[in-house]
Amino acid sequence: MTYDTRHATIEDLDQLTEIFDLYRIFYKQKSDLPAAKAFLFERFEHRESVILIVIDSEKDKIVGFTQLYPVFSSLSIERSLILNDLYVLEAYRKKGIAQLLINAAKRYGKQIKAKGLGLSTAADNKQAQSVYERNGFEKDNEFYHYFVGLKN
Repeated sequence: MTYDTRHATIEDLDQLTEIFDLYRIFYKQKSDLPAAKAFLFERFEHRESVILIVIDSEKDKIVGFTQLYPVFSSLSIERSLILNDLYVLEAYRKKGIAQLLINAAKRYGKQIKAKGLGLSTAADNKQAQSVYERNGFEKDNEFYHYFVGLKN
């Protein structure tokens, strides 16, 4: 099989919506293709994220994606990227697709002179943790992360 890695464009929206919906289902969210499509469309429209995809070039099919969001640090006065989403279709797992996506994310980060890549993953997602740790990601033991909901 031959795989190509590239930046997603608005032309990929329909196919990307399907895999994005599967990613959300993986994390126990209800399937909602219209909302997934609207969410992704807004990221493209407002240039709020970078989505990298891997395509099975024989089938012209998106088999994995990662979404990167820019953030900025006042302390280091540098840009970083949050690797917010990474998903590979089940039939394509253990074929190096996640590695292709991580490599592409690192290359992109270096191109834009980002300080680094940060991410969060579910505490029970041991497979993903193993992939991230093999790629040099380290657990943050210096800072606690907090969150407050703003919706009723």
